[in-house]
Amino acid sequence: MIYDYIIVGAGSAGCILANRLSASGKHSVLLIEAGGPDDSFWFKIPVGYARSYYNPKVNFMYWSEPEPELGDRRIYVPRGKVQGGSGSINAMIYVRGAAADFDDWAAAGNPGWGASDVMPYFKALETHARGASAWHGDRGPIHVTPMRGQTHAVTDAFLRGCAELQLPACEDFNGASLEGAGVYDVNTRNGQRSHSSAEYLRPALARGNLVLERNAFAQRITFTADGRADGVEVLQHGQTRHFSARGEVILAAGAVDSPKLLQLSGIGDGASLAAAGIGVQRDLPAVGRNLQDHLCASFYYRSTIPTLNGAFGSLFGQAKLAAQYFLTRKGPFAMSVNQAGGFFRGAAEESRPNIQLYFNPLSYRIPENPKAGLKPEPYPGFLIAFNSCRPTSRGSISVASADPAAAPVIRPNYLSTERDIDEVLQAAHLVRRIASSPALTAIIAEEVTPSPSVADDRAMLDFFRANSGSIYHLCGSCAMGPDPSTSVVDPRLRVHGVPGLRIVDASIFPNITSGNINAPVMMTAEKGAAMILADAGA
Repeated sequence: MIYDYIIVGAGSAGCILANRLSASGKHSVLLIEAGGPDDSFWFKIPVGYARSYYNPKVNFMYWSEPEPELGDRRIYVPRGKVQGGSGSINAMIYVRGAAADFDDWAAAGNPGWGASDVMPYFKALETHARGASAWHGDRGPIHVTPMRGQTHAVTDAFLRGCAELQLPACEDFNGASLEGAGVYDVNTRNGQRSHSSAEYLRPALARGNLVLERNAFAQRITFTADGRADGVEVLQHGQTRHFSARGEVILAAGAVDSPKLLQLSGIGDGASLAAAGIGVQRDLPAVGRNLQDHLCASFYYRSTIPTLNGAFGSLFGQAKLAAQYFLTRKGPFAMSVNQAGGFFRGAAEESRPNIQLYFNPLSYRIPENPKAGLKPEPYPGFLIAFNSCRPTSRGSISVASADPAAAPVIRPNYLSTERDIDEVLQAAHLVRRIASSPALTAIIAEEVTPSPSVADDRAMLDFFRANSGSIYHLCGSCAMGPDPSTSVVDPRLRVHGVPGLRIVDASIFPNITSGNINAPVMMTAEKGAAMILADAGA
């Protein structure tokens, strides 16, 4: 069958595209997803994301190559392999990013992507619990819930500590400014995950002009003799199938798999493709380059007052939390464990917030054994995680071979600039400064990790290199820009020099946004869908 539009990837962006492109009934749309349905209870309950962290049935579970600046450690790169994509398995923190992030997109040669340009699309996708305002929408599919007023007592101590240090406070990270300490919003509705699969895709699947093919692993894009994208070849239940597009093929497979699929299809750096045994369809050297991510580490503290460690660490405590959740749709099971935090200037001379913090009233270690569950530390504890907002290190995604089943080669190239190293130290000093506030000093029994023995900058960098990891915000690997030598898509998200092919996902970010990237990915999909429909009408 021939479709007007084929969308590869039913993730945060793909589900929105499928809804918007099929809404008029004028266009036939095929949505291809490598994974299965997200119909498990654990995808609905917010705290259930811990179940998918090491689950190969719903997670590609990629790993980076050894990272030179991190002691040659391989860094875990989870990616959703299920309807809803990574939006089905993330921690649901809803942050748009700073206005300057998007103004930088526009300044890089992408008209129409400045802060004022993208705001209408952010507002269109959300229904905020506080209602409509200059900064929020109240009619969009994604429901956004503030956690303020529901946080744990130890979280409140963090906020008091920031105030004691006269750090700015922020009532709404998605308001006029994100600078300061505050409580995060989450994308939930009535205590359940509110993501694009549930809110955009499921209602749209009732339409006769939208087809969803699950467990369909995209192998390559196909082309006409004159180089126009005209379809996608997939492997589904052991059989190779080909789907044709009379209009456009749209990649929404994410920052790892969109560049991988381009390269498998012969679009990328010509020399690299030839080395991998792949014929060159279009020499586009920026494919897979400009990879960006937020790199984080955590300080662990033993507390003198109870934290969520006690409740989550016992079957009785978990049963009480579960009962609270099922009776009221409230409590820790209805929230993200990352309750508070904020965006701060790591040094007085910084022109804008450059450090993001997460305050978590539950301290736990991510096990090295994938079969082990995420378990709290065996004491009352909390953690403060940190990362730089706009790291300057750039990495790459490349195919390992011409075999679509081979995992991609992921090289984030973390800490490869002096700026990023300096921000690690800025952030670490900021965390310790906050921990020394009267409010937190009163409840801290000890700094467990990195511990007071890590006393100087050199020791702190050693600690960070040995203990940091991705916070799973990979983006930028098919960057948007006007120059085909340094970018992959133009400002209308069309792949340079390849008619009929667009990319609409986190890979098009010219620079990473300050904060969690799921909200800007969904904005990109809303704006991308509007562009596609406008171009079709024209």
